[in-house]
Amino acid sequence: MPGQKTLLKISPCTVSTDGKISVDSGRTAFQTLINPSGYGHDFSIRYSKNQALGQPGNETKFSASQPEKLSLKELVLDGTGAIEGTKQSVNQQIDTLRNTVYTYVGSKHEAPIVQVVWGTLIFYGRVEGLKFDYTLFKPSGEPLRAKVTLHFVEYISAAEIVKEAKLNSPDLTHMVVVKAGDTLPLLCYQIYRDCSYYMEVARVNGLTCFRTLQPGQKLRFPPLS
Repeated sequence: MPGQKTLLKISPCTVSTDGKISVDSGRTAFQTLINPSGYGHDFSIRYSKNQALGQPGNETKFSASQPEKLSLKELVLDGTGAIEGTKQSVNQQIDTLRNTVYTYVGSKHEAPIVQVVWGTLIFYGRVEGLKFDYTLFKPSGEPLRAKVTLHFVEYISAAEIVKEAKLNSPDLTHMVVVKAGDTLPLLCYQIYRDCSYYMEVARVNGLTCFRTLQPGQKLRFPPLS
């Protein structure tokens, strides 16, 4: 509802055989009572730089999109009773959080996959870092308050990666039917974004004269190594 406070929730997930991720309602989710002070959502791209001998410089080429990363900052766990709805101690809240995001899933031999939801943010991933800073204690030494910092790395199933690639990757073999006006360097640029591979493609296809291509001729463009 408009104006209603939305609390951050972390839910364990399961992945179906076709690669779809869904929340596992049979396992315990973790919901905050105090939202974190903020979060960071990081995106990055890796580039390759292959410089040919004798060239004064090199062209930066797209290599791959890196997994997204999410950082939750200063998530407060409180056991003082000052927060309405607090029924668990700080240690119990920590156990719930650890079981949701960190505890090794023995049946799957992997760390848990989770869904992080807060307002418009929906993120699927695995925890990469989990840090607890204890800031308030009972006289006995039992913690009454802790600040948690979490770092997640995006999870995408193998099936989803294939779908996103759309079979247009230069890492796949392509068969091309030559059209009038096509040249080998031009076709190499269209597939690899680099016309310098034309000699290798000519060798793979047994071409003795790469400058003259015949319309209707079929050429194989191998994956980049």
